[in-house]
Amino acid sequence: MSESNPSPAPSEPVRVATEEPPSANGGPGEKPVTAPLGSESSPPPSLFRRPPVLIGIVIVALIGLIFGGRALARALTHESTDDAFVEGHVVAVSPKITGHVVKLHVADNQVVKKGDLLLEIDPRDYEQQVKQAQAALDSAVAKHKTAVESVALTSATGQAAVTQASSSVGAMRAQSDATRVRAAQVATQIAGAEANLEQARARVLAAEAEVTRTEPDVKRYRELFEKGDVSSQRFEQASAANRVAVANLEAAKKQVTAAEAALRQAREEQAAANATVTQSRSMVEEARGRLDQANTAPKQVAVARAEAESADAEIERARAALEQAKLNLSYTKIYAAESGRVAKRMVEEGAFVSVGQAMLSIVPDDVWVVANFKETQLKNMKPGQEVEVEVDALGGATFRGKVDSIQAGTGAKFALLPPDNATGNFTKVVQRVPVKIVFEGAELESYRGRVTPGMSTLVSVKVK
Repeated sequence: MSESNPSPAPSEPVRVATEEPPSANGGPGEKPVTAPLGSESSPPPSLFRRPPVLIGIVIVALIGLIFGGRALARALTHESTDDAFVEGHVVAVSPKITGHVVKLHVADNQVVKKGDLLLEIDPRDYEQQVKQAQAALDSAVAKHKTAVESVALTSATGQAAVTQASSSVGAMRAQSDATRVRAAQVATQIAGAEANLEQARARVLAAEAEVTRTEPDVKRYRELFEKGDVSSQRFEQASAANRVAVANLEAAKKQVTAAEAALRQAREEQAAANATVTQSRSMVEEARGRLDQANTAPKQVAVARAEAESADAEIERARAALEQAKLNLSYTKIYAAESGRVAKRMVEEGAFVSVGQAMLSIVPDDVWVVANFKETQLKNMKPGQEVEVEVDALGGATFRGKVDSIQAGTGAKFALLPPDNATGNFTKVVQRVPVKIVFEGAELESYRGRVTPGMSTLVSVKVK
């Protein structure tokens, strides 16, 4: 075994003599300080004085200054709010007739184009109405044809009757008794003609009331149609109802004219029959009475012409009813009024629907943003300014846009129960004003169908 070397003796500390400074009271100072051999005379530097730390602090300060400056500059030139939502048109689809849904051609969230067939309502009842209206029109045409032929026939026979009456002196005596019977019949006809006249006048009053009722509807629906608040079909329905009412009024007036003519004719026939009875003792008197009766032929022609005009009005009424029946039949197929996506479908095949019932909605792809800014943020805001829109549903995807318009009133002013600041104690509340923002650029095209009404957004408007 090798012998171990003895360990060196520990070095004695070297005492460095220092001059003792005098104490405060003039006595001896502190004791001398001793330091180990080989130690540095100065203490180590502080952590914040080391170069790497100083460099890191400077870099962090520069980064903070850059981002802070950008944030401050953006705050001075932009107005932002998260009280903003995507808006869009929602087209409600409802039927104009009642019936059972026999075929549904769309599903939930399906993309449809304008003019696509959405659903069908059972058309059988409305097909029968069209057939009935067509039959009524054919009947009116036939009556009109008969009335026109009657006018020609009455005119021709009237001239022959005058000639025959002049040569029927001997026959008038034999017909004296028959004339008395005829006089009684004419009296009955007068009563019937008077009743018909009263009924025709009542129809005129009813038709005038219907015209008075439908004319304001046509005017009102025309104004709503020009504003786009109602569909053209609803306006056409009101117009068709007015035309039917006007046709009924004209027909009723012509019926009154015909009834008055018939009453006058019956009264004249009564007078002629009475004259014939009183003049039956004389062939001349009987001949004159017959001649007077024959002279009523022109008025019979007038009556026949009035009946022809009444039949013509009946044709117009039947045609209007046929057009309405065909229009109702066309309503059994409901088409898309706009292109978009089907939403909120509440109808199934076999369901019974009524007029105006909500069945489904179509949401077009055309969307915009409504941002509710505080009134204190609107000082420098105006239409045309650039906007950044961040959509929450797309993971913060940002789109470019511009301010389209600022609503003429705060949201509270258009609420169901607007505040009345003239009552009670007043507390000032900062109001919000809706601002419409439209998208610009092609960024939105790649997200078509994904940005839908109701989505939350973060909006920032560059106002300076």
